[in-house]
Amino acid sequence: MRQKCPAFIIAFDTTTQALAAEKLFRENGLPGRMIPIPAQVSAGCGLAWKAEPEQKEPLLDAISKAKLGYAACTVVGVFR
Repeated sequence: MRQKCPAFIIAFDTTTQALAAEKLFRENGLPGRMIPIPAQVSAGCGLAWKAEPEQKEPLLDAISKAKLGYAACTVVGVFR
């Protein structure tokens, strides 16, 4: 039986924001990957960055320093 595990999700208003964040995270060696937005989160473009909950601060710090926008961030249970 599959179990839900906690994941940190950053949802984006636009595809442009999502792609800019993905590039930023990859260039800086930050963990995670782009996924379709989970049903538990409602945000504009349908894309979200998924990472381990412990990565919340480094990811949000990188977004803040780069002055990128995002719609929402939260920890949700997702299937792995």
